[in-house]
Amino acid sequence: MYKRVYVAGSYSSDNVIQVFKNMQRGIKVSARLLKKGYIPFCPWLDYHFFFHEDISLKEIQDYSLGWLVVSDCVYVLENSENSKGTQNEIRVANERGIPVLYEGIDEL
Repeated sequence: MYKRVYVAGSYSSDNVIQVFKNMQRGIKVSARLLKKGYIPFCPWLDYHFFFHEDISLKEIQDYSLGWLVVSDCVYVLENSENSKGTQNEIRVANERGIPVLYEGIDEL
């Protein structure tokens, strides 16, 4: 059984409202997984770091990937296939032999 689940999906957008919707969706799915007994890593909570330190996008991406590589699986949210960040996360998972599951296809 997978326990540590890296939740991957769209985050950024040209439209700030869509960014908030992406964050809402990612946090909601992560919370649902937590309630089911999984240990989700939720990248949509990373914005908290920016309130306390001057952190670069690369530092945040490296931080997230650091958690991805120790996860038991990656869970990709539906309609995230066009996200460059998600595509990179899937690539890293595949290179490391970490199972990639897809919302709507593979249920946790």
